Amino acid sequence: MSETTARVIILYGNDEYAFSKRLKSFQEAMSDSTAADMNISRLDGRSMTDEELNNAVNSLPFLGDKRLVLLANPSDHYQNKENQKIFTRLLEKAPETSRIVIHGNMENPGKEKKNKEEPWILKWAGETRGLVSVERHMMPRAWEMTGWILAETKKQGGTIEPRGAAMLAEMVGENTSQAAQEITKLLTYVNYERSITVTDVEQVSLDTAQGNIFVLVDALGSSQGKKAQAMLHRLLDEQDPKMIFGMIVRQFRFLLLAREVIDGGGNINDIQSALNKFGMPVFTAKNVYFQAKQFSQEALEAIYHRLLAIDEGAKTSDVPLDMALDMLVVELTK
Repeated sequence: MSETTARVIILYGNDEYAFSKRLKSFQEAMSDSTAADMNISRLDGRSMTDEELNNAVNSLPFLGDKRLVLLANPSDHYQNKENQKIFTRLLEKAPETSRIVIHGNMENPGKEKKNKEEPWILKWAGETRGLVSVERHMMPRAWEMTGWILAETKKQGGTIEPRGAAMLAEMVGENTSQAAQEITKLLTYVNYERSITVTDVEQVSLDTAQGNIFVLVDALGSSQGKKAQAMLHRLLDEQDPKMIFGMIVRQFRFLLLAREVIDGGGNINDIQSALNKFGMPVFTAKNVYFQAKQFSQEALEAIYHRLLAIDEGAKTSDVPLDMALDMLVVELTK
């Protein structure tokens, strides 16, 4: 991304990984000064005072030519229009030696997250000329994740085969932060000497967690509630809930495919052939075959639709993902 010369930069969207990388780039740009840390202020709207913000914005640089103010969650501090005007006036009068980067919660105070009204701070940004730059960082859609992983792997100094990227995308869903961590882990595994393969993804990223997903789904299929809950909690203790959810969705998608083959008169070889298109090894495909026989087509379709509803609820913050998964286990094994 080309560097902006705007005095105020607003990072807007839902991609926390992109935010963290961008914030890091602003801080690294200050590293030439021996007093860089003295010229960086980090404030959070949930705890700061107006005096702290005023001092951070208007103080002169110390042994340098620039100051950097990183301000998170401004809407949590400025709850009404009058205070918002005071805040924007402060930004408009900020000295040229200060750069203010605003990120985090931008929502209109007191409004539901589903509300489509443009956040107040973005409205103000649109009224400025040259003072403010808005950078929109949105998480890629599910169908864009394979391309994102290919690009991110290249940024990290390596390459990944398209099939390996597709498998990793199914595993992490739209979680860019988790995907980036897995890419780093995989590149370290191949020592940055060759492309990451499907086998690498299976062995490094999928092996242990996927095995536990099999145990969880087996327990669901046999209505072993305590065992299913114990495994779910173990998985949630070890991995990000979004990653676990993505792997559960992936597993039930494969079970649906396998059940369709079984109901159509197919055998284990037919299932292995169908799942091989997704890079699944023979042994894993056999497990899917036997596991699919625990469920009816109707049951699998109902579970899959329930998972889609959980996904939608998590995106609108109706119910935290880990709690929704816990409720699903209880629902399926009661």
